[in-house]
Amino acid sequence: MTTPQHILTDTHTHIYYHIGSDKMQEQIDRCNTNNIQRLFLPNVDTESIVQVMQTVEAYPNICFPMLGLHPCSVKENYKEELSTIEKAIDNHKIYAIGEIGIDLYWDKSTLAWQQDAFRTQINWAKSLGLPIDIHCREAFDEIFEVLEDMNDNKLFGIFHCFTGTLEQAKRAINLGFKLGIGGVVTFKKAGLDLVVKDIELQHIVLETDAPYLAPSPFRGKENESSYLIHVAQKVADLHEISINEVAEITTQNSKEIFGI
Repeated sequence: MTTPQHILTDTHTHIYYHIGSDKMQEQIDRCNTNNIQRLFLPNVDTESIVQVMQTVEAYPNICFPMLGLHPCSVKENYKEELSTIEKAIDNHKIYAIGEIGIDLYWDKSTLAWQQDAFRTQINWAKSLGLPIDIHCREAFDEIFEVLEDMNDNKLFGIFHCFTGTLEQAKRAINLGFKLGIGGVVTFKKAGLDLVVKDIELQHIVLETDAPYLAPSPFRGKENESSYLIHVAQKVADLHEISINEVAEITTQNSKEIFGI
């Protein structure tokens, strides 16, 4: 596998979980080896804000923060959590609101809270001129209902870890979203490869969601941002172009979204 000359961008990684350990520098070094030099970090709750910001402080040229309340972190006290995150947004330079959205895989009982939190945070993004980074798990209909209701020229962002159908992909693109493609595209039976093959690269950004969803040949193991090279290579193969072209186009797409 060749390392691209153009920079690769991991638009969604939780590498900050390793801040304060040797693993952190080792993983950053492996990213540099593979020319993965832009990492975008979503927190998941109020407690992870500190980890994100410490990582950004330690690696300011490669790590860029986003802040939001993950739908799986939406509990009874979600309004307090949102208030704390909103204050943190006032005090830090961030590049997106995320990760936010709806997750009905783990707990359907919190749907009304999740919808409220999602709408609240979309409004933050609009008022700040920022993209949103959407977490959607078994909730495409519910996510699209909110997005289509709130759709305007200020709504844009990334469908993180996109695993939907071609029809859902087109619906997301029509709403002004890029599709975050990660390790699932390398899984043999997932079917995402067929969807990605049919989507023009201008609509795609790359991600790992590390430490989750490691691509083949690391499936089932801990994922890391340096493995983005395997996602990029798979997308290159599907589109029958070089990994260099994939790096160039998808990083440019990420610049359009994040403004950096």
